[in-house]
Amino acid sequence: MQDELLYQMQNAFPMTQQPFKEIAAAMNTTEEEVLSTVQRLKDEKIIRQTSAIFDTKRLGYKSSLVAFKVAEEKIDEAAQTINAHPGVSHNYLRNHDYNIWFTMAVAPDSTLGLEKTIEILKEQTGADDAIILPTLKMFKISVKMDTTGKRAKKEKVKKTAHKAIELTPRHIAVIKELQKDIAVTSEPYKEATEKLDLSYDEFFGIANELKESGVMRRFATILNHRKAGFGANAMSVWSVPEEKGEEIGRQMAEFSAVSHCYLRPSYPDWPYNLFAMVHAKTQEECDTLIEEMAKESGLSEYGKLYSTVEFKKQRLVYFDDAFREWEESV
Repeated sequence: MQDELLYQMQNAFPMTQQPFKEIAAAMNTTEEEVLSTVQRLKDEKIIRQTSAIFDTKRLGYKSSLVAFKVAEEKIDEAAQTINAHPGVSHNYLRNHDYNIWFTMAVAPDSTLGLEKTIEILKEQTGADDAIILPTLKMFKISVKMDTTGKRAKKEKVKKTAHKAIELTPRHIAVIKELQKDIAVTSEPYKEATEKLDLSYDEFFGIANELKESGVMRRFATILNHRKAGFGANAMSVWSVPEEKGEEIGRQMAEFSAVSHCYLRPSYPDWPYNLFAMVHAKTQEECDTLIEEMAKESGLSEYGKLYSTVEFKKQRLVYFDDAFREWEESV
């Protein structure tokens, strides 16, 4: 039951009054059994969080992947400095001269802006060099570990049309609640509805507006990959001719083991413009899959960047005063 439960919760967690009861019915078990299993998986840190996953850019934030080249003796201190920024959600040490890789976002009302913020961090950390790698084209973002072993090697990536939305204070109030990790109880949304003085119908109605507009990608469970048995992840990077970028990007996104796939800028010291994050149980599995991707795409210039240390991994907290406070402190 555990493997199927984890897969279902990663795919989509119900936004209903009693979601665990709904999951139990679909799995032909009891709500009590599901609640007990989920609590155990949280205690064992296999489940990292169950919450809304938002589209940073649709919320007005500016973001980018960033790589710093930092001298070995400065790495730990540099990582702490980078982690202190509230817009850094992921930060890893990877096996490359550009060794510290992090995702950076700045708030819609940022006075410094993205590039200036990165410049300040580069100065604070004493990095020798930095490259800014914003998304030029996104082909896939879908972190779902195949805990069942039944998932097909490839899958079609669906395109979704989104409705226009103008965010109101009520939307933002609901976003602030949806981004929190839910409690493992029969009615996990109850506290949020009472805090906002909304009925369940009103609360879920606003949540569905956010989903239909693409502001909320989905509401789902995120796993601690290593604890869940997926001990290897490689950021595969590819040098792709500009005219073939879209075709090959879509091709690579179809691999189920690829969670993220983007076109990004290249630089004189960084020739790679297509990024595909690959997850597997072992490094050997990752290597085999990347070799298959190379063969299928016909690309010969590529690299595999494995994460050796996880400095930070957490969801961004949107509409948080910490962004303003960081900017005021520098």
